[in-house]
Amino acid sequence: MKKATALSKSRPAFANPLPRKFARPAGPIAGGLHAAVLNQIGQRIVRGDFAPGDPLPNADDWSAAQGVSRTVLREVIKVLAGKGLIESRPKTGMRVRPRSAWNFLDPDVLAWRYAATSSSDDTRALFELRRAIEPMAAALAAERATPAQVAELDAILDEMAAAADNAELFAEPDLVFHQAILRMTGNELIGSLAAVIETALLMSFRLSEDNPRGQRHYLPLHRDVARRIAAKDTEGARQALLTLLDQAEEDVRRAMSARRGHK
Repeated sequence: MKKATALSKSRPAFANPLPRKFARPAGPIAGGLHAAVLNQIGQRIVRGDFAPGDPLPNADDWSAAQGVSRTVLREVIKVLAGKGLIESRPKTGMRVRPRSAWNFLDPDVLAWRYAATSSSDDTRALFELRRAIEPMAAALAAERATPAQVAELDAILDEMAAAADNAELFAEPDLVFHQAILRMTGNELIGSLAAVIETALLMSFRLSEDNPRGQRHYLPLHRDVARRIAAKDTEGARQALLTLLDQAEEDVRRAMSARRGHK
């Protein structure tokens, strides 16, 4: 697979690579104790251990409970406030903000939301987000993609084919394929959504990782998207991407149903 190998060497590094299976994307606090505390508190808030409006423990009590210094806790609180999860006021202390204030497009918040067993509503929300972004991006890519970008998409498909029987290995080129389409629009604002799509895709992969059909049946669907883009078929590219998302959502729902059946 010389073509794929060359692509791997030339492709720009992504902000959140996949060093282990479906790893949580790196947050503003990278690694170590800070990240562990951020992840723990963030998940507790998002899964509802603290309801909106609930007061949170004061800094002294919370830092003691977490076994960290107040300095570490202050940094974590600052990050959580930046994601819209909490607010701190002089007289009332720290409280959980209403869900309407949460930044659900933040990669960490997305990951925390889907960290536990997800509901059918969560699945629907995830794929509604993808349908709102990706099909239009495919249509714009069909209109604007350069020959070099089309060739790159074909090379990514070669990598996907080589990894089609291994869900863990398949995840990275699949991710790159969808992100490449966003960047092929030539619209920097849409291209910047690649980080959001990255987390949404990783959650999709996690939800469907038990799919007995594997990944190989996705190859023709991805190839159809690439073929439509290469042919500058804007409506065809849009429809092909919608078909791909429909199949992916069906597989996620099937895997979730099977998982519930085994409990």
